[in-house]
Amino acid sequence: MSKRRYIQNPALKKSPIIADIAAASADEAAARAFIEKWRWDGEPVCPHCGDVDTYRMTGEVAERRGLHRCHGCKKQFTVRVGTIFEDSALPLSKWCRAIWEASKAKNGVSALELARTLQITHKSALFMLNRLRWAMAEGPERPAKLKGNVECDETYIGGKPKGGNNKRGRGTKKQPVAACVQRSGNVRTRIIPVVNSANVQAHVRDCVCQSATLHADKEHAYKRLSDHFAGGHHTVDHGRREYACDTVTTNSVEGFFSRVKRSLNGTYHAVSREHLHRYMSQFEFAHNTRELTDGDRAALLLQKTSGKRPTYREVKGDAA
Repeated sequence: MSKRRYIQNPALKKSPIIADIAAASADEAAARAFIEKWRWDGEPVCPHCGDVDTYRMTGEVAERRGLHRCHGCKKQFTVRVGTIFEDSALPLSKWCRAIWEASKAKNGVSALELARTLQITHKSALFMLNRLRWAMAEGPERPAKLKGNVECDETYIGGKPKGGNNKRGRGTKKQPVAACVQRSGNVRTRIIPVVNSANVQAHVRDCVCQSATLHADKEHAYKRLSDHFAGGHHTVDHGRREYACDTVTTNSVEGFFSRVKRSLNGTYHAVSREHLHRYMSQFEFAHNTRELTDGDRAALLLQKTSGKRPTYREVKGDAA
């Protein structure tokens, strides 16, 4: 019997970032050059004043640290300034490897696994992952609202029941999460304090275009949305074991929540309320970039690391 031939995805061979990020993960100078290339594309920009009239400083220490100086404001800077890498004692080579690991893991990567891979402490790995999740989150320039057929649902995320108490959903201490999924498109999620009409409908109106057609279950919170959307509001009755009626279904959003729970239970095991929104940002990023190659996803994440340096309060956010 002949051996089955393994055929590699040809798209992976076309992504030059894979070889570059492998080299950057092994050498600090290569890592700095790699990040400078992706952030500045050969033209350093001062993160303090935005001037492009800069120069690379010379000298052993300056070259080792990758120091630049701005002619305009006279301030020094490196490629770390104004990114999630700023004020981090971890080498850029470790950050490059962390970006790759976070980009290619289909079900996410845990802090323990990243700590073993990078040979760093669990605390440092958790610090890196929280900053990367902060970078994955959509900023004020969030993409256009969802359109076409949009499915809406909510779920409850929390600890496993103890003492034989299998109660689910309302009345438990689990955290409600609402989501809207455009069929064959993007997803938007929101942590909400309680499932009611005000919270759910605010999320739907915020992220769904008025020209869309809304699909949901018989949840009371979705009532009175028909007048807001041109395509109307269509429902399936799960209580009667109805899961699809012609084109009316919520299978896409339920599939998204299924992947979220598999990752939370299988990879992370437990997630605190104050950090749950960052994990949801990670799941959003993975879903919305699912058609990209691992290399292109890593490149996109690397581009999203630029911006204001996050504080712990910004990374932690407000718990629902």
